[in-house]
Amino acid sequence: MNKGKELVVESLKLPKDSLLGASIITVTGNTDIFVENYKGILQYSSELILLQGKNCKIELKGKRLNIVYYTNEDMKISGVIDSVCFK
Repeated sequence: MNKGKELVVESLKLPKDSLLGASIITVTGNTDIFVENYKGILQYSSELILLQGKNCKIELKGKRLNIVYYTNEDMKISGVIDSVCFK
């Protein structure tokens, strides 16, 4: 990520997600995840979902994972979520 651009965004208190392309992950309990600002699905199984974020990969591990819906901008995943990892 461009440090100069990040400093400007932080100093002006602008939203990082829209200006820097940061992914937004909202977790509800251990059963639902809502992901915004991602580029694509790299891997999908009932135990692992790997997403390409704008700046990193997002790895979701669990059991009975299911993509409930997805669009070009966001998606909802349900199942038993064990971990969320950024790579």
